Amino acid sequence: MIFRFIIISDEVESFKREIKIDADNTFLDLFKAIVGCTGFNENEMASFFICDDNWHKEQEITLVEMDTYSDEDPYTMEECVLNDYLEDEKQKLLFVFDYLTERALFIELSEIITGKNLKKPLCTLSMGEAPKQYLNPDETTGTTASIDVDESFFGDEGFDLEELDKEGFDGLDDIEISTEENDLY
Repeated sequence: MIFRFIIISDEVESFKREIKIDADNTFLDLFKAIVGCTGFNENEMASFFICDDNWHKEQEITLVEMDTYSDEDPYTMEECVLNDYLEDEKQKLLFVFDYLTERALFIELSEIITGKNLKKPLCTLSMGEAPKQYLNPDETTGTTASIDVDESFFGDEGFDLEELDKEGFDGLDDIEISTEENDLY
């Protein structure tokens, strides 16, 4: 069985890739195919997210095992076979290639071709330039957040700075700070 994926970007309108891959391949094989046809560096952290019909992230499949404290087992690209997680045409995936800004490629399983197999993944359509994998800080279009610190910032609208016990801070200036080589600082 062969999966045909269409890949687009919300950053570069003319970008489009089509990859055909055997359904028995892993997400790591799909990762390498995407990296190969976009020119991305394969040594950067990346994840696939299996999404619902509205592109809401559901299941993450990472390039390497992350140290998580959750009860869920980690899902890595090397261990996850495509047809174990994808079964319907029009299934949606996100390929997050820039963790700092959560930039991603949008992937749709556009066709399932039964009765055929592929030895290795193929990029069968390549249109437009891929989005830049790395953005300079000047190029990010994110908005800068300003923190509005008002009386409700501390969780108590009746907070009054004058109510702090100034006596509790007395003597802090008299503490001797050690600067020996064995210090952790």
